[in-house]
Amino acid sequence: MKFLNVFILVFVIMTKSHADNKQPTVLVSILVRNKAHTLPYFLSNFEALNYPKDRMALWIRSDHNVDNSLDILRQWIFSVKNKYHSIDTEFIEGLTQYSNEYGPAHWTSERFQHIINLRESALNFARKIWADYLFTIDCDVFLVNPDTLNYLVSKNYTVVAPMLRSDSLYSNFWYGMTDDYYYQRTDEYTPVLYRENLGCFAVPMVHTCVLIDLRRLESDSLTYVPSKVENFDGPNDDIITFAISANRSDITLNICNELKFGYLMLPLEQNDELSLDYDQLTNIKLEVLNEMNTLYVNDLLKKFVRDLPKKDMLGFDKIFMINLLRRPERRKRMNACFDEIGIQVDILNAVDGKALNESFLEKLKFMPEFSDPYHKRPMKLGEIGCFLSHLNIWREIVAENYQTTLVLEDDIRFEPFFRHKVQNVMAEVRKLPDWDLVYFGRKRLQESEEPWVEGTNFLVHAGYSYWTLGYVLSFKGAKKLLEADPLTRLVPVDEYLPILFDKHPQESWKGHYPRRDLVAFSAAPLLIYPTHYTGEKGYISDTEDSVIVPEILRSTREDL
Repeated sequence: MKFLNVFILVFVIMTKSHADNKQPTVLVSILVRNKAHTLPYFLSNFEALNYPKDRMALWIRSDHNVDNSLDILRQWIFSVKNKYHSIDTEFIEGLTQYSNEYGPAHWTSERFQHIINLRESALNFARKIWADYLFTIDCDVFLVNPDTLNYLVSKNYTVVAPMLRSDSLYSNFWYGMTDDYYYQRTDEYTPVLYRENLGCFAVPMVHTCVLIDLRRLESDSLTYVPSKVENFDGPNDDIITFAISANRSDITLNICNELKFGYLMLPLEQNDELSLDYDQLTNIKLEVLNEMNTLYVNDLLKKFVRDLPKKDMLGFDKIFMINLLRRPERRKRMNACFDEIGIQVDILNAVDGKALNESFLEKLKFMPEFSDPYHKRPMKLGEIGCFLSHLNIWREIVAENYQTTLVLEDDIRFEPFFRHKVQNVMAEVRKLPDWDLVYFGRKRLQESEEPWVEGTNFLVHAGYSYWTLGYVLSFKGAKKLLEADPLTRLVPVDEYLPILFDKHPQESWKGHYPRRDLVAFSAAPLLIYPTHYTGEKGYISDTEDSVIVPEILRSTREDL
């Protein structure tokens, strides 16, 4: 009787909405399992959605937990219970027959069926209460765009999903599906994923965060249960069944990427431990930081956020990060990245090219025939400042006898699982009989193949390369860079390093440095990339945006 009364109340209020001309009603389906580490972020960003909360009813189910997911859910629900139209919950304490014998990521046929039943129950509940929409969202989705739900409703599709990014090529859609319902690679996928092609696209599969318009008659044929699909010939899988039911009812599944909506985490594979999920959360938080933001968590849920890792130097004697004082936003972002990764970094105040005066510049001597290979111009003041910043680090390495040093710039993003990958690369470096420099990030300019370093899986012999985003330098390597006396025949540091390891294509430039025995390798694949590339929105270059060294100063020194 109690359930019947609640059902009638929900029915009356939701159907009254059409006469009141209010925004459509939405039932939100949320499934939670062992996500205590993601819940503070998921719930905070979900609560921050701009959609009217009195037009949203929540349907939350949670079971199989070995962490404190239920504690977090209960506290959050208590804090928002008067904001949302209604909240329907069913929580199962502790372990069940689906989890006693297996790890948290182990999927038995029983667990697959359990998920299918839950998703179908949410769909049926939404239909029973005459909700206008069902919004299914997993709790490892982070909708950083507060207008996501408003946007999806405005698209007027029967089924639509916001395109979400992960720390890899994984997303919440497929662009191809084989005849027997397996994932199929297509050329169309990555341009949509990277937002090179913008719009809404009909695809064979959407999942993880999906809006369904229940007002449309054709939506009645949508289901997660294989036995409800006529002549079903697919696997016993909830999202594939949903896709097949849509396809056979001529319902398009649409993925939209016109805006940046948010992020999702990769599902754990069979027998994965929860610790891998913790690392994936770190990866996502670093991805969000690439946009100069932190992943939002509200005050109520901050106490549930996992502690940041204890900092160390990843086996290096020193880690430096070069940053201009007039770029405090970059310093702030990089410090947040270091906190997430757990590395102790010394910040070196960069030499600002804009602050270099004529009396200082007159002390330098530039390589006479230098001209930028692409822009056909002399050096810029920003390039001088960049070189001097790296030079100051090389000097400190030698002065302090640091044997292995990691040098970073402040406009970089880190590869997922950065710590683990650094440890793998450096384990191979330390076995080498001789090395001076190892690129962690660079722009490869040499078209010919770079041979693998014998006996390694993560190192290649570095060819002609640009960028000093991140590199490891030995004590011996720093001495070589200093002993070459670069301030007497100055070129940008991007050109200087390849000259010293004898891979520069300009023979006349190499002639100014007769000793070219720097032993240089590169991590493969790379561990560091730029946050923005030339021409991208948000791209700033303090070297390219500076002025050219005045001709009178160049000619004065070159004629000496």
